[in-house]
Order: sequence, then structure tokens, then C-alpha cells
Amino acid sequence: MIRILDSNKLGAEAVLARREDAPDVSAQVADILAAVRREGDPAVQRYCAAFDGMPEGTALEVPMEELFAACDAVEPEFLEILQEAAENIRAFHKRQVREGFVVSEQNGVVLGQKVTPLARVGLYVPGGTASYPSTVLMDCIPAKLAGVREVIMATPAKGGKIAPELLAAAAVAGVDRVFRIGGAQAVAALAYGTKHVPRVDKIVGPGNVYVAEAKRQVFGLVDIDMIAGPSEILILADGTCNARFVAADLLSQAEHDANASAVLVTTSERLAKAVQAELERQLAQLPRAEIARASIEANGKIILVPTLADGISIANEIAPEHLELCVDEPFAYLGQIQNASSIFLGKYCPEALGDYFAGPNHTLPTSGTARFSSPLSVDDFVKKSQFSYYTLEALARVCERVACFARKEGLDAHAKSALIRSEEGAE
Repeated sequence: MIRILDSNKLGAEAVLARREDAPDVSAQVADILAAVRREGDPAVQRYCAAFDGMPEGTALEVPMEELFAACDAVEPEFLEILQEAAENIRAFHKRQVREGFVVSEQNGVVLGQKVTPLARVGLYVPGGTASYPSTVLMDCIPAKLAGVREVIMATPAKGGKIAPELLAAAAVAGVDRVFRIGGAQAVAALAYGTKHVPRVDKIVGPGNVYVAEAKRQVFGLVDIDMIAGPSEILILADGTCNARFVAADLLSQAEHDANASAVLVTTSERLAKAVQAELERQLAQLPRAEIARASIEANGKIILVPTLADGISIANEIAPEHLELCVDEPFAYLGQIQNASSIFLGKYCPEALGDYFAGPNHTLPTSGTARFSSPLSVDDFVKKSQFSYYTLEALARVCERVACFARKEGLDAHAKSALIRSEEGAE
């Protein structure tokens, strides 16, 4: 049963504490990365056979014909939903596309910024206890809008098979190539490249602890989006909320993973007790009840606070992945939220809307990193270069200042590089 904590009677450490049982897999992952880097495809196939039961001789790459066939294999209603969700995601992320700029002045100085899409991006899509076609849409569509030339998708293939829903989502989103590779070996193949798997510039997408650790270890050789931790939801509610709604939303994250975190912060003891009872009723009906209960008992909590302002302070301290403001006037509080990855406003906006359909991205900072990082966006798939142009006359006006600054840092060659051009120009 979920715990009810009174913020007035407990210290901040007890209120904010969270237990995670993630094992240290760094050594195992390092071994997998080294093997793939050394051996290439044979190592990848060996690990896929060991971890996913992929039959020997199975081709790593999925032919494009299978993606198109998957669109015919899934239910027509689901294909239509995929297409509508893709349009919503595309419409939202189009507003994030940025252009370069040029600042041109009359005194011989031109400054600017050039925006260039990454050439090739690797998209990791989990396929463990559940498959996530939504991740395909969320991670591929912004990349395509950014202008990425080639999106390479890797996903586990249990027994060599990939769910048709994932392949259909790849076709709808515009994925260019799909590989039957999961786990740390997928990250390694994308980071280093093999005979059949092209090396990418960046790897995005969530995964288990092995995938997260592999991304951590290859960062620097390639870019990554973030190190994703277990899923989180924090619901801030007043006493007017429907306990059934709140319980359902808490369980929507608890069913992801036994280490997921589902937290209700409320001013109402009545609501707290009603949600506590409702969670037990709804848990009994869930197919993934064992996972959800483990999450609720390990990391779930209901925190009683005197005022909504106190609740907002706790929310800002936790910096949750998903924050629901289940209050009558949510926009009145939006400006006070400083740390949250994705915010859901009002009593009729469940977090699941964001997972699948609304349009904002669902690849989000977790584990408190919303304090300093942002949801996946078009910006994650571009790089920015800056440029400068000075005429001789423009340089002559400022070269003494540049030289002075350089000498203050003890860098005489820097100073000379500015002065020498003016001296040469005067000859």
C-alpha cells in the first residue's frame, strides 16, 4: 500500500527520498562495448543470440519491405492513430526549427551563426517488457524536421522478430534503416560502426540500465540525448480532484518499471486516503500489477502539504519527469513551476496524452535532471557554427585591444596574430 507522509512532521530527506535498485553494470557493459568494437558484427550477433534468442544467421537489418508490410499487418485503426499522432508531433516540433542568422554592419564586420543538421542519428527503441511505437515517432520526427539525412533505428528482436507496430511506426515516422539489435551491443554498433551498421553522430532514445550505461560510456565518441532513469510522475492536487483519476495517473507510470516513481502531493487528507484505497482497487485489475505494485511500494508516496505553494516547492525540488497540476486554475500556477520536464495542466489532461498523442515530446529528463535539461527537441539534432568576417580596416580599429587582452592572459602569439595583419597591411 502506498505511504502517506505529512510534510510538517518529516524532514525534507524523508519526504524526497527515493530508492533505486539499479545494479552496477559498468564492467559488463564495458566488456560488450570492447567486443563489438574489436569484432564488429560477429560480436553483435553473438550478444543478440544470448540476450534476445535471435536465431543464428538472422540478418541484422530489416528490409524496408517489412516496414511497409507491417503497415498492412497492423489494425487499420491503429495505423490511422499512428498517422494522426505523427501529425500532432510534427506540428508541435515544427515550431522548434531554427534558422541561422547574419549580423551585417557598415564598418566591415560580419558576424553570424550557421545551423547544420547532424548527418546520421541512431534511434534506440526499447523492446523488453513492452514495445514502444510511440518512442519511434517522438524521436524520429524531430530529427527529420531538423534535416537529419539518415535515421538508423535499433531495437531488440526477441527470437529474431520485431513487433509489427514498431515497424509500422518506423514507416510512418520516416526511419531510413532498421536493425534487429538491442541492449548495449546496439549502442556499441551505432557508436563504433560495423560492416553492416553505420556509425552515427548521436544516439537518442531510452533503454534499460545496460543501454543507459552504454550511452554513458560512448558519450564523447558520439553525442547522446540524456541518461534516462526510471519513469516518474508527480501529481499536485487540491481537494477537488477525483481520486479515481489521480490513482489511474499514478499507476500509468508505476506500470513501466519496478523502479518507477509515482508521487501525489496534496493539501487534502481526504483525497490522500481516497487515492490510497483507489490504488488498491485499480491495481487488482492491471495486467502489469506485479510491476506496478513493486513501484508503488518502493517509491510511491502521498505527501500532505499545508498549501499548494508548499506543494509547488516540493515539486520544484524533486524536478519530476512528468508533473500534473490537477487544480481548478492550473495556468495560475504554471509560472511558479521551475523544474519539470513536461507539465500537464488541469484535471482532464492525463500524462498518457503526452506519451502518445498530444504532440510535445515524451523523451524527457528524469532523476531530477529537469533542473538543468530539457525534453528532446529539434535542437538535439542540429549543431551550430558561428562565423566572423573583418576587413583590414575593421581589424585595424580593434587589433590593439585584442592584443592587450591576449597579453593579460600571457599569450603573446595571440597578440601578434592580431597585430601582424595590421602591420602587413600598412606596408
